[in-house]
Order: sequence, then structure tokens, then C-alpha cells
Amino acid sequence: MKLRADQSGLLGIPMPLWLQGAVEALQAVLISAFLTVVPLAAVWLTGGFGPLPPEAAARLGGQAWLLVHGVPLRLSDLGATVDGGAAPPSTTVLRLVPLGFALIPFLLSWRAGRRLARASYATTLWQGLLGAAALYSLAGFATAFVCSTSAVSASVGVSAAVPLIPVGLGLIVGARREAGSWSRLIGVDAVDWIARTGQYSRWTGSYFWAVIRGGFVAAAMAFGLAAALLALDLAVRWADVVTVYEALGAGGVGGAALTVAQLGYVPNLAVWALAWSSGSGVVLGTGSTAGALSTAVGPLPPIPVLAALPTASGPFTAAAIVLPVIAGVLGGWWFQRAGEDHFDEWLSIKVPVRWFSASVSALVLGLLVGAVAGLLAGGAAWLSGGSAGVGRFADVGPSPLWTLVWVGAETAIGAVIGYALAPWLERGQLARSAAASAKA
Repeated sequence: MKLRADQSGLLGIPMPLWLQGAVEALQAVLISAFLTVVPLAAVWLTGGFGPLPPEAAARLGGQAWLLVHGVPLRLSDLGATVDGGAAPPSTTVLRLVPLGFALIPFLLSWRAGRRLARASYATTLWQGLLGAAALYSLAGFATAFVCSTSAVSASVGVSAAVPLIPVGLGLIVGARREAGSWSRLIGVDAVDWIARTGQYSRWTGSYFWAVIRGGFVAAAMAFGLAAALLALDLAVRWADVVTVYEALGAGGVGGAALTVAQLGYVPNLAVWALAWSSGSGVVLGTGSTAGALSTAVGPLPPIPVLAALPTASGPFTAAAIVLPVIAGVLGGWWFQRAGEDHFDEWLSIKVPVRWFSASVSALVLGLLVGAVAGLLAGGAAWLSGGSAGVGRFADVGPSPLWTLVWVGAETAIGAVIGYALAPWLERGQLARSAAASAKA
């Protein structure tokens, strides 16, 4: 991008990278704000919010924009009364990020990161990234300052810092995607650096990198199976979901806005489905827990998607705990196919007893793959849960610690099984390929 000297088509001085980064971030701010405000504006225009003044509706849109970026909102109850007198104001926190909507600033920043990497060298890319981050931080600060009220408020410091997490991640990932490699992105020749290390260091690094990728494969498969389970449950209980829609009587626009809001929480629900299937369970307010092994759920708010929640546990629901195990099998099988099992090679040389070295290798691999998958699942559980800020729903979502433990243990078992079965599975595939080649 360059600044034009005039309208004749002649190019003037190049646009500074920090300014280009600010322009890219401004585009992301405006587009994300537009996509956030449109559903709220539709509901407001149809009278869904009652006699709400335009300035209050605009502040509501800004508060929703902050929530999409992960900023917690403080909700103050200033109108409570006790025995006819005013009660002390109470404050709760709304921190339940719609992960589906959080993808919007991430993808817009991913696009900005690619454009900035295309317009700069590796040694100057930081200027564009810094300009983009500064503009986005300023936008968060200004939104919190303007849109905070006595009833709903956000810390200006937190609002300036927290949006930089999805935005900064998108900028870095986008820049790396355009550069093609991390070494080109940071201007360091990683291949030359690795070549100067010892052979054992290279083997160790290759082994642990393969373990991390195997754990990621297992976690991704677990999330995919949980999402499929969620879709199946919604299909089976769709009549209950429709009944709640009809009972609400929100109308066409209100029903559409409610559907859009629920779609923003679909990734959250997929993570909750993973925690439910693993056995760690999901907390749905004080005294309510739902899991494949035990369920005790109290009254829930009239949200249509919650009507699909299984209300009891039994042998069929308990069988869902096999899903993370299946994901671990895929992770162990993928690791075997990667061909980086240098720990097993080293151990088989040190300990000639093959049954012992193979067993230890499988157990170590299962622990490592389970740890990686468990950490990813625990992190996702932390992101997907939070506080709805209303009554007993101050704590909703899965426990990050117990999700880590349960998913990690189950994927570890599956990884050991997949690692043990991989040679026979690969041998059968090679035999079928050889037979097909012989017939040809």
C-alpha cells in the first residue's frame, strides 16, 4: 500500500508500515463491530428490547463487541430492595465468551497479518504488527470508556489488553502463513541452527515434536467426535428444542437473533460435549452437573439448545467415554506412521529384551500424548466456560483441571492401543497394496 500524491495515478511516498498496520486493524475493528451490531440492531428496530433509547442500544452493541473479544463485563444490581429499603449494590461478572464469534476478529487479523507480511521484510514486520496491535488496543480502550454504564461496565485496562489475545494470535498466524515458515518470518535460518546441534539433540527434538503433533491429532479427533455427538443429540431432541422456541414466542426477528447468538456458542457447546463424554462433566449452575457417568441438573434458563441436554445417565450415555479413547488410538497410530520413534530405538539398543523395551516405549508415548491432548482439552474447557452473571449461573462450563485429567487419561490409553496396533494395521495395508499391484 502506498500513499497517492494526487489523483493522477502517480505514486507518492511508501506508506509507513506502522500506519499500514493501523489501517488493517481499523478495517478489522469496523467489520467485527458491524457483524456484532447488526443482529442487535434488528432486534432493537423491531422493539425486541422495549423502549430502549438509541444511545443505550449503541452502548449495548459496544458491550457485546467487548464480550466477543473476551472482555469480562461487570453487572451491577442497583435497584434491589430489602424490606422496603435500598439494599447494597451487588456486582457479578459476565465472562462467557462466544468462541464462534471470537473467530471473527481472529480471521480478520489473520488476513491483516498476511497483508503486512507481504508488504514488509522479516526484519521490519514488527513495525506493522505493532501498529495494528496499538490501534486495536486503542479501540478496546475507547469502547470500554464510552460504553460503560452504572449497570454494565468494563475495565478500560482489561479492554485494551484482552482483545490483543485473539488479534495478536491472528496477526502472527497470518504472517507465518504468508511467510511459509517461522524461520522466514523471524529472519533466522532454523535448518542451519538445527544442523549445528548434535545427533542426539536432533533425535530428541524430532521425537518430542512428533509427540506434540500426535497429541494435537488426538485432541482434534476428540473435539470432532464430540461435535458429532452434539449434532446427533440435537437431531434426536430437535422436537424439544422447537418446543422451547415456540414457548418463547420471540417472533421472526427475535428467533433469528436468538439462533445467531446460539450459533456463536456452538464451539463452546462442542467443548462441553467433550467434557460430558469424557466423564469429567459440565457444571450448569450451582448444584447442577451433567456428565456421561452421572447427571443431576436443576432448572435451566429457557434457551432452546439446552433442551437437548441429556437429563439422565445410563449404560448408553456411559458408553460415550470411549470417544476420547478412540481419539487417542488415532494419535498413537499417527505417531507410529510419522517414523520418529527415536526413544524406542534408543531403548531397544540399551535393553535388548524387546517385550520390555516395547512396553516401556508404548507407556511413555501414551503418557506424553495424553498430557498434550489433556492440556489442549483443559485449555479449551477454560476458554469455553465462565460466568453467565445471573443468579446461580455464576459458574457454568466444564472444570479445566478435571477435563485435563479425564481426557488426558483416556487419550493416553487410546494412544497405547493405537501404538501397539499400528504395525499390524500398517502391515495389512501394505499387504493389500501389494496384492492390488500384483493384480494390475
